Amino acid sequence: MSDIIFKLKGVTKYFPVTGGILGRKIADIKAVDDVTFSIQEGENLGLVGESGCGKTTLGRCILDLIPLTGGKIFYYGKNIPELSSEDYKQFRRDTAMIFQDPFLSLHPRMTIGETIGEPYEIHGVSKGKEKEKLVMQWLQRVGLNPYHVYRYPHQFSGGQKQRIGIARAMALNPKFIVADEPVASLDVSVRASIINLMKKLQNEFKITYLFVSHDIAVVRQTCNRVIVMYLGKIAETSKVPELFNNPLHPYTEALLSSVPIPDPTIKRERIILEGDVPTPLNPPTGCRFHPRCPKRMPICSKTEPEKIEISKDHSVSCHLFI
Repeated sequence: MSDIIFKLKGVTKYFPVTGGILGRKIADIKAVDDVTFSIQEGENLGLVGESGCGKTTLGRCILDLIPLTGGKIFYYGKNIPELSSEDYKQFRRDTAMIFQDPFLSLHPRMTIGETIGEPYEIHGVSKGKEKEKLVMQWLQRVGLNPYHVYRYPHQFSGGQKQRIGIARAMALNPKFIVADEPVASLDVSVRASIINLMKKLQNEFKITYLFVSHDIAVVRQTCNRVIVMYLGKIAETSKVPELFNNPLHPYTEALLSSVPIPDPTIKRERIILEGDVPTPLNPPTGCRFHPRCPKRMPICSKTEPEKIEISKDHSVSCHLFI
């Protein structure tokens, strides 16, 4: 059995909302609320859901880029805030992030060589000619040319910028990468090449991915396990084949019904959800999905559903299965 690289227990992240002349806190945006799961070493874990459900926030919490409001995150069994300075520095080397917007994530006044080479200097890995050699190697690995090292971000296309972001994330040979919507802003033809590149690098360097996406069809191509989130809560967790063949949560069923089938002779019944996604500033009581759920029952608006283990690798939080 693979080692557990991350274990999340009751992870919660609220963002305070202030108001008035004194700027006092008047409410909380409940971005992530009591989330528990584990990430196995070497797997591709997909995190899917509509925009605003807390996917990106959760990814940043795992990398300790933003502090938790509650709960704990363990890295190889050690609580991240309790790591020694040396262990925390190693944690920073072992983890990285590929950002959603490839342009905004690159410094406009730094050349590509400076951007990819910066991690080497920060961590004292290499300098001078040795650093330049490593940067050149990564440019070639991600499909760019050595002369690109002296160019600036505005001189590249969206797909090329994302390749640069991948090279920067991979510079220190990390064990774990959060890929935050890495192909969402790219053309369909470019998406395939970026996904293939990420798979190639994973096979070569034994990386574990947390693949954050709102496109469940992309997750089907890239991941072997998937977590479905809705408004800061986990709705369903499953292996990818099981999720597509036997979705349990009504929200998962609605997501899958929106995936196009590449066969004009097959018609899929589309599930149209009522209303808009509620605000995390004032989420619904009980099950957070109940205002839009076509299968809601009276208990759904009163009591929050517990996580139910349907099988070893398939769990759901829904009153229909209690």
